[in-house]
Amino acid sequence: MHRLKLISGHLCPGGSAELNRDLQRAECGSAAAASGRDSPDDVVVVHGRRTAIGRAKRGALKDTTPDELLSAVMTAVLTDVGLSPDRLGDVCVGNVLQPGAGALMARVAHFLSGFPESVPVYTVNRQCSSGLQALLNLADGHSVCCRVESMSLQSIGNPGDLTSRLSDVEKARDCLIPMGITSENVAERFGVSREKQDAFALSSQQKAARAQSLGRFDQEIVPVTTRFVDADGKQLQVTVGRDEGVRPGTTLEGLAKLRPAFTPDGSTTAGNSSQVSDGAAALLVGRRSVVEALGLPVLGVLRASAVVGVPPDVMGIGPAIAIPAALEKAGLTVADIDVFEINEAFASQAVYCVEKLGIPMEKVNPNGGAIALGHPLGCTGARQVVTLLNELRRRGRRAFGVVSMCIGTGMGAAAVFEYPGP
Repeated sequence: MHRLKLISGHLCPGGSAELNRDLQRAECGSAAAASGRDSPDDVVVVHGRRTAIGRAKRGALKDTTPDELLSAVMTAVLTDVGLSPDRLGDVCVGNVLQPGAGALMARVAHFLSGFPESVPVYTVNRQCSSGLQALLNLADGHSVCCRVESMSLQSIGNPGDLTSRLSDVEKARDCLIPMGITSENVAERFGVSREKQDAFALSSQQKAARAQSLGRFDQEIVPVTTRFVDADGKQLQVTVGRDEGVRPGTTLEGLAKLRPAFTPDGSTTAGNSSQVSDGAAALLVGRRSVVEALGLPVLGVLRASAVVGVPPDVMGIGPAIAIPAALEKAGLTVADIDVFEINEAFASQAVYCVEKLGIPMEKVNPNGGAIALGHPLGCTGARQVVTLLNELRRRGRRAFGVVSMCIGTGMGAAAVFEYPGP
């Protein structure tokens, strides 16, 4: 219930103004994706790592500061490929809850990772798509894009200084609707039943449990050794290497017993909502020409991306609008995509988006999603990209994947990636 109280205020408030540019796509996007042609200007992903996702307030990462989480993945992603940090052109960090989008925290993590002062760093807050936005911002040269969130140490709170005129404009007023209520709005407006939501939540838990048992996340996760203060106040040293939110024993019967969390007769519960979490992820990205000149591998190619606006009171429908926009830019259709990583903010909105677009369920979050793994706000987009590209590589052939999420206050984002094959 604690995590749902946090999610209910899940506006992902950010102090920064709207970014000057929308989610961008590689200039060669549609023609290259449809034809399979490569270009020196392609934006490519070299490598990605993430921490395990901890349960906020109660998990093993609850006392770990975000700069330490960030440093762990920043260091690992460069060490793995043997790239010196002084070869980087820029570092962009996505974050939601830290003051100033984590600008100070990001620079501290930068130096903790041994990055030189000559390499610049900046932060971005596009709320729950901050992680994806960080990747899309870094199109030139070779750069590290990172995302981090500690929802244990920095809770969702005051939305900031807003005009009293806000109440006079309906859409502006709707930006303050708690996320849990927007979930109920989606369920009621589009007829997403409690049974469908619970079935989706069960599937997420089952897929995540299977992936975890098979070790599919092992190559993604950077084990983090940190301190943990237990219930008795004793400080312990622990190493965190497994996602903590996965519940293998979840059943439909158990989910059906949970009470609605936001309205007495609602359908959104603790079991069919995303988890409040701690975690970080990092990706090394750059132009193909630069990456190949450095002799680095290409794990994935960004083929197109899009960001869209939707009504704030049903913000969860964002992926249903953003995904078609990104696919159109890539010259692809739903049928061309092998894997969809759609953030599971709530089962209500995830079910709606999947059904609206006619996506076969076997293509959706094959290793589970945020209902099982957790949703550390600023980290989620990067975590999704890391998981997606590793899943496509595991399949061993050229394939396409989509990452998408809804965004608090009424937006959606999506990006199309290609795994070029072994």
